[in-house]
Amino acid sequence: MKKLLSGIFCLFCFVAVFAQNGKIMDNLSMKSKILNSERKYAIYLPPDYETSDRSYPVLYLLHGMGDDQTGWVQFGEVGAITDKAIQEGIATPMIIVMPDANTKYQGYFNHPNGTYDYEDFFFEEFIPYIEKTYRCRTEKRARAVAGLSMGGGGTLVYALHHPELFAAACPLSAAVRQSMNDAMRSHYAKEAPGKSDAEIDEWYKNYDILQLVEKVPEDKKNAVRWYIDCGDDDFLAEGNSLLHIAMLKNKIPHEYRVRNGQHNWSYWRGSLPEVLRFVTGSFRQN
Repeated sequence: MKKLLSGIFCLFCFVAVFAQNGKIMDNLSMKSKILNSERKYAIYLPPDYETSDRSYPVLYLLHGMGDDQTGWVQFGEVGAITDKAIQEGIATPMIIVMPDANTKYQGYFNHPNGTYDYEDFFFEEFIPYIEKTYRCRTEKRARAVAGLSMGGGGTLVYALHHPELFAAACPLSAAVRQSMNDAMRSHYAKEAPGKSDAEIDEWYKNYDILQLVEKVPEDKKNAVRWYIDCGDDDFLAEGNSLLHIAMLKNKIPHEYRVRNGQHNWSYWRGSLPEVLRFVTGSFRQN
């Protein structure tokens, strides 16, 4: 009898521990008409997703250049870090969605040649698909975006273009360029043959983060809660410093962190718990 009770107790403990882990699927896909292709994505579902009927807030977590939807899963350890944050009460249970932006072209923006409009896909197809497919809360207060490097640049542009959709934005080691130079203009001209310099300049203005910060209307300066994080030895540290200064000058409230570190996964794994804590502050009811 004692052995039976001991076995039941051990089984109960195993089930209890297992139930604390979320579920990750990293090879899912959806059909995009805008991009005329199958688009892959990964998703983290919180521990109680399959045993409850509640809806959850959503964090869109963007990868960097050279990675795909599996980057945050394989190298960022998003599952283990999020499970731990939820267990410790640092983070509220949430859905985390990681789209692939590394097929045909790299990046989260509409392409200058007009044939690969990733930003249009993200807002017109991807978010609606996620909110239809999973039990997501769909109000602004329950939606956040974060990302590293190229994904940090995507985070900034998405929240600056659509402050009505995101409660919080957390760019990490973000790709913030100061201005368009001749080399960049030449690169984009090759990417978009037939476009004039004026047309390319106009396209670039729509993605020039520092210019976008300068243009934030007075009534939108408090629309998004910002958390900006970049290592002191990161090659993108200067651009992030200029972003911080631009936000100060324009009186846009934000948290700005500089920690010891470089442009690598060790740094971003260290950033993720604070990102989860920060967006939870927007998700939770005050």
